[in-house]
Amino acid sequence: MSAIRLLVLGAVRQHGRAHGYQVRNDLEYWGAHEWSNAKPGSIYHALKQMAKQGLLLAHESAPSTAGGPPRTEYEITGSGTSEYFALLRAALTSYDQSVDVLSAGIGFIVDLERSEAVALLHERVAAIEGWRASVTEHYIPADGPESLGHIGEIMRLWVHSADAGAEWTRGLIARIEAGAYTFAGEGEPFVGVLPEGRENPYATGAADRGGAG
Repeated sequence: MSAIRLLVLGAVRQHGRAHGYQVRNDLEYWGAHEWSNAKPGSIYHALKQMAKQGLLLAHESAPSTAGGPPRTEYEITGSGTSEYFALLRAALTSYDQSVDVLSAGIGFIVDLERSEAVALLHERVAAIEGWRASVTEHYIPADGPESLGHIGEIMRLWVHSADAGAEWTRGLIARIEAGAYTFAGEGEPFVGVLPEGRENPYATGAADRGGAG
């Protein structure tokens, strides 16, 4: 699973309608260009590709009053919304997702109801624990990873990462159950998007600011 689809669909959904530079600006504001493949070219490609797939609806906007070229604004469709929530749920439950996919899921977790978010995170912990039990039973020698030489460090790394991931997830569950954050149906959640025209201090560049779709 690629993080870019979830990130782009989620960003467009938060705006209602957004052009490519707005989506890029939001994701760079999150630092997603540092921890995922959400680079400018990938973002614009994903927008166009998902419009072709019917997940986004493309609207051609009029040229700006300043004389700039027209932009394409995107709006999420019903199919896109279904895809978005499917990707979001998968990002939160699968133990073997890469960190960028999990990060994208956490970024949009408040689009779910609190009870569902907690349930999905419990699924994640159970999957991690199941994986750990399997690998420690079948792949770690009785006399320890040392008998495999330096290759044993690979399994140490994966088991340590699993343990850390499970511990962090349990902490997140506890914070959510204690009332942290505003989830769907509870009021206005925190929305990490920049207003139109506001300069993004984390932007990687503004070469296409005037006309990128």
